[in-house]
Amino acid sequence: MTAVSSIPNLGPASEEAFLRAGITTAEEIRELGADAAYLRLLQNGSQPHFIGYYVLVMGLQGRPWNDCREAEKKNLRKRFDALKAQAKRTPSEAKDRARLDAVFDEIGLIARR
Repeated sequence: MTAVSSIPNLGPASEEAFLRAGITTAEEIRELGADAAYLRLLQNGSQPHFIGYYVLVMGLQGRPWNDCREAEKKNLRKRFDALKAQAKRTPSEAKDRARLDAVFDEIGLIARR
């Protein structure tokens, strides 16, 4: 079990935020992936901050935070905005959306990642 702060670009403040979200290790973050881990932060009261999001993405890729360039940053901004919108949904809305996404995936309307 490795500390959250062992992920490049993440320090004690990130470690505390993840702890509040119930994530205690770097392995948990890697298993969840950047989007799901960041969504957990938002759902547990962390304020959305784009730089914090892309710092996490870069860190999980083993890259320095300032390695993010314009085209990649634009793509990450879209993902970040989608995560913010998802975090604002009520639990019932999120469950309904998850069911709908599962059906869309089953019939081939959602591209696999």
